[in-house]
Amino acid sequence: MTIQKINIPDIGDFDTVEVIEVLVSKGDIVAIDDSILTLESDKATMEIPSPVAGKISKILVEVGGNVAEGDYVFDIEVSATNAVPQVEKVEKVAEKLSTAPTVEQPNPQETVKSSTESKKPINNQEMGAKFHASPSVRAFARKLGVDLANLSGTGPKGRIKQVDIELAVKEVISGNVPASNQSTGIGLPPIPEIDFSKFGKIETEKIGRIKKISGKFLHASWLNSPHVTQFDECDITEMDQFRKDQKPMAEKQGIKLTPLVFVMKAVVKALQDYPIFNASLSPDGQSIIKKGYYNIGIAVDTPNGLMVPVVKEVDKKGVYELSRDLMAISAKAREGKLSVADMSGGTFTISSLGGIGGTQFTPIINAPEVAIMGLSKAKMQPVWDGAEFIPRLIMPYSVSYDHRAIDGAEGCRFTVAVGNYLADLRQLIL
Repeated sequence: MTIQKINIPDIGDFDTVEVIEVLVSKGDIVAIDDSILTLESDKATMEIPSPVAGKISKILVEVGGNVAEGDYVFDIEVSATNAVPQVEKVEKVAEKLSTAPTVEQPNPQETVKSSTESKKPINNQEMGAKFHASPSVRAFARKLGVDLANLSGTGPKGRIKQVDIELAVKEVISGNVPASNQSTGIGLPPIPEIDFSKFGKIETEKIGRIKKISGKFLHASWLNSPHVTQFDECDITEMDQFRKDQKPMAEKQGIKLTPLVFVMKAVVKALQDYPIFNASLSPDGQSIIKKGYYNIGIAVDTPNGLMVPVVKEVDKKGVYELSRDLMAISAKAREGKLSVADMSGGTFTISSLGGIGGTQFTPIINAPEVAIMGLSKAKMQPVWDGAEFIPRLIMPYSVSYDHRAIDGAEGCRFTVAVGNYLADLRQLIL
């Protein structure tokens, strides 16, 4: 057996480059072309292959250090027949470090760093820490903020593969592992803890149970669903006049006839026109599950927090029956008497702030649904009819949707359809 000294090959125009990974440990057996070291220039990342087969007997470099051409970095025990450096295997390292595509770096606005930290990748492990992963896998991990030092690889010799990162991320998203759990190395950077009492008087109040529950689901939906919100407005002058005309008759039957029930009917008609909005994504995200029933969730403001009871079979009911259902289920929500069945089976949700005020807002999708509508306060506005300005009752509204399932053009067509149905209720019977 002889000792083969391994030196850094030609690295081109760079005086030094940073060592970002030591891919082997003392005692490891390597074959020719096995990656043993990873270097990073300001243009690219490149693994250095072993020019010989043998056993690693000495390591003279560590993560975070800088190396230059000719630096002595490893000893490898080799047999006499293997002690011939494969120069052709490493002579193009300089060219690759200079011309390879740039590895995507994290957005500097996303993470605050000191001037010394800014030169290091997000998932840079501590000095001496070791893991095995290709440059493309490291780039993928950096993009997601995953610390590879804390993952176990399923590839040969424990090499971390892209699927290992994807599985770790899915664990956190599914709630099986807390996002702040350091053993996974993933999650959002924590907000700095501040002693607010230094600035004045404070009072701490526990978050209510309902807000905690809804907050968890809203947070999961926001992180899982790429939200897009389409804003629009519609003329509900005729609709509201019809509602007022029906009001005395409704009151005789003990019914409070609100604009919301008309919106529910218009939404169901638009859902029938565009079934993708009355759907959910399959758990693997590869299929769309379209539903043949129309159950509308209604966000209700209660003393204990936001709740979303579901009005069932909206397509089969008239506005009077829907009003009764809505009154009953809203009362149960405010009294805290909703059952699991009352809050299950929704296919689309409507959140109305019209009774409070505001102009527009971006509602968060009630996953696993793929869309939600937000209603804002209607007001009289001058509208040009071609000859003069006339007063019309205009209602602003918005639809947030999951961009994985719904394209922007579909989102716009859906909101326009809802507006058209509300502007002329006669279309609902066609």
